Amino acid sequence: MPFWKQALLAIVILSLGGVAAATYVPALRPLFDRLGLVSALERFGLIDAAPELAVVSAARGGAGAGAVKVVAALVETRAMNDVINAIGTARAARSVRLTADIAGRIVALNAASGAYVEAGTVIAELDDEAARIALDRADLILSDAQTAAARQRRLQASGASTDLLAEEAKLAEKTAELGKREAEFELSRHKIVTPISGWLGILAVEIGDQIAPADEIAVVQDRSSLIVDFRVPERMIALLSPGIEVGAAPLSQNGPPLTGKIVALDSRVDDSSRTLRVQAAIANQNDLLRPGMALSVTLNITGAAHPFVDPLAIQWDTNGAYVWVIRNGKADHLPIHILQRDSDAVLIDGDLSPSDVVVTEGVQALRKGSLVDVVKSGDLNPPNPAPKS
Repeated sequence: MPFWKQALLAIVILSLGGVAAATYVPALRPLFDRLGLVSALERFGLIDAAPELAVVSAARGGAGAGAVKVVAALVETRAMNDVINAIGTARAARSVRLTADIAGRIVALNAASGAYVEAGTVIAELDDEAARIALDRADLILSDAQTAAARQRRLQASGASTDLLAEEAKLAEKTAELGKREAEFELSRHKIVTPISGWLGILAVEIGDQIAPADEIAVVQDRSSLIVDFRVPERMIALLSPGIEVGAAPLSQNGPPLTGKIVALDSRVDDSSRTLRVQAAIANQNDLLRPGMALSVTLNITGAAHPFVDPLAIQWDTNGAYVWVIRNGKADHLPIHILQRDSDAVLIDGDLSPSDVVVTEGVQALRKGSLVDVVKSGDLNPPNPAPKS
């Protein structure tokens, strides 16, 4: 192909590309205008004159200079909210594992499995015949020692006994008292008593069973409130403290949401998961929950207040996010850092104050230092007038 044909074809292709870009990418029109391409394309009727381009040209300070029409909004502040969702395991606020202190045979069970018992209730009794015999023997020994001590005190008072004999009788009396106390203690160990009020678990023994020391009889749990153990990321540690309210819901059933409060924070971060163990107390209303259940825990943490803007105001370039802020009637390019995104607002960190105004619509025609005219949203792109008949 001759060179002149190649040059003509290249000009045609570039012209068509310029027409398409100027028509369908309005943001490129200011660039084409500075290169003098827009006026050439308009002169040949390849594109229509763009009102936005005229505004941009006027904003540069040319003849008939005007301002770029934009929609803007006042910067406001809002507290930053962090939501933590975790899965925790519930346990009773207090739980006691009842075991026998001595070996023996079960002769009585005074509570049924699953029953509510008060503190001090005797749950089970062991055969205590030998212990009662030992207590009776201790009573006889104590009675005899007390009689001997009293006789020695009388003889000492009349001068018929020495001080040494009186002291020996007194020591024997004290030793007998200790023997009786020991026998009473051994007898008490034949009763398994619950130290707390709560619900009794399923009994692990039956009457007639022979048990050894430390064998489990049952578990008593006070589940009027539950302790939920869960973990949070280490970045949230500074925002947590005892008393912060939490929400909870059982994973296994639908029901009304439950509320509770943080009661304890662990003293160290787990170095493998980089999480902190947290405990929260949840009121067990109507006794619907059981220890061991999995609960979904939610924490809503309110942080410091930050400026927020409409999501439409956020723009991006090679350096990151930025907004157009209007100061002294001119547009200024302001870099920002996004902290949190919500459905209707974006919390940002930047050199903004509540009195600043940021552009939300019409940003395509802006450049740093452009004069701006703030209009209503409906006035930014007015509808084309109906053709005259």
